[in-house]
Amino acid sequence: MSAFIRFSDLCSSGRVKGQRVFIRADLNVPQDDAGRITEDTRIRASVPAIRMALDAGAAVMVTSHLGRPTEGQFKPEDSLAPVAERLAELLGQPVRLVADWVDGGFTVAPGEVVLLENCRLNVGEKKNSPELAKKLGALCDVFVHDAFGTAHRAEGTTYGIAETAPVACAGPLLAAEMDAIAKALANPKRPLVAIVAGSKVSTKLTILQSLAGKVDQLIVGGGIANTFMLAAGHKIGKSLAEADLVGDAKAVIEAMKARGAEVPIPTDVVVAQRFAADAPATVKKAGEVADDDLILDIGPETAAKLAAQLKAAGTIVWNGPVGVFEFAAFEGGTKAIAQAIAQSSAFSIAGGGDTLAAIAKYGIEKDVGYISTGGGAFLEVLEGKTLPAFEVLARRAQA
Repeated sequence: MSAFIRFSDLCSSGRVKGQRVFIRADLNVPQDDAGRITEDTRIRASVPAIRMALDAGAAVMVTSHLGRPTEGQFKPEDSLAPVAERLAELLGQPVRLVADWVDGGFTVAPGEVVLLENCRLNVGEKKNSPELAKKLGALCDVFVHDAFGTAHRAEGTTYGIAETAPVACAGPLLAAEMDAIAKALANPKRPLVAIVAGSKVSTKLTILQSLAGKVDQLIVGGGIANTFMLAAGHKIGKSLAEADLVGDAKAVIEAMKARGAEVPIPTDVVVAQRFAADAPATVKKAGEVADDDLILDIGPETAAKLAAQLKAAGTIVWNGPVGVFEFAAFEGGTKAIAQAIAQSSAFSIAGGGDTLAAIAKYGIEKDVGYISTGGGAFLEVLEGKTLPAFEVLARRAQA
C-alpha cells in the first residue's frame, strides 16, 4: 500500500498549531424513535482524533453523515444535535452545532470544537460535485479522513475535500485500518489463511476469486461451503446453495490447487430437518447427507482440522461465521474457529457484522489482531479494490 500522511505525525511536529482542522468522522449511530442514541461506539471511536487535534492547538471542525437524508432538505431527525451533546460529554467541553456551513460564515478558535451538521444534507455530497469540493477545501488548512466505514465512497467530504484541502491526511482510526490491511494482505506472514463465509457465493464471488490468487488456504463456510461441497461432488440435501455457481466454485478450487494452495472441503457436517433453534442436530459424514437434510454447521472433525490450520497460520483474514452460530446446536464450528484464532500466534484481521457478533459472543476481542469496523469498505478491500480514500490520500502524500 502506498504511503500516506498521518495526522499523528502532523500533530507531533507542531504543524497544526493554530490551524483549521477539518475531521471527517463516522458518527452514524443508531437512535430510537425519540432520537436518543442507543449505541455510541462510533462517537467514542472518533474522540482520539479530535483530542489529538485539540492537544496540538488546532481549531477543530468535525462532520459526519447520519442516516440517509435527502440533499438540501433538512428534517429534525437528520440532525447531528444528539451527537453534539454526546460528544461534548465525552470531550468534557462544549461542542457547538453549526448548520448551513458550506459557505463558511462561522468561526472556530484554537482549542474549540464545532460539529458541522449532517454532511449528506449538502447538495452535491453524494456525487462529489467539484463546486462543493472547492468550498469544502477552502474551510480548512488540514483535512483529516478518520471514517473507514466511508472509505469506499468517493463523496464530497470523503474524497472531494481530500483533493482540494491544502493538506490531506489519515486520522488514527483510518491509519490503523490501512496498516492492518497492508499487514494482512500486502505483506502477510505465511501461511495466509482466509475464512470467507456467508449464505451466498454470489455476494462474495469476487472476494473468493481475488483471494484465490493470494492465500494459502481459503476456508469457506455457511451456504458458500454448501456450494463448494456440490462442486466437490457431495450431496447437500435441501441445504442453501447456488447450483448455478458450481462452475465458479470449481474454478476457485482449481486456481488454488494450481499454486499448491487449497480450499478445505468439509468432511463432516451438522444437519437438521428444519431451520430452528430447537431442531435436533445430527453429525454426519459429508458423503452421508440425506435428501431431506439441512446443513447448518461444519462437523467436529472438520472444525478440528480447520482449527489446527488456523493455529499454524502466519496471518488470518476472517469474514463470516461458518454455521448458524446464533443457534446453540449449530455454533460448534464458529466457536472452534473463534477459539483457534484467539489461540493462534498469527496476525488476525476480522470484519463484517456477523463476524463481529461472533467475536463478541465468544469474548475474543482482545485476541484478534485487528477488528475492522468498515463493513462494505472491508469487503471491497478483500475484493482487491483500491478504496477511493486510500488512493486520494496516497496521491496527496506525493504532491
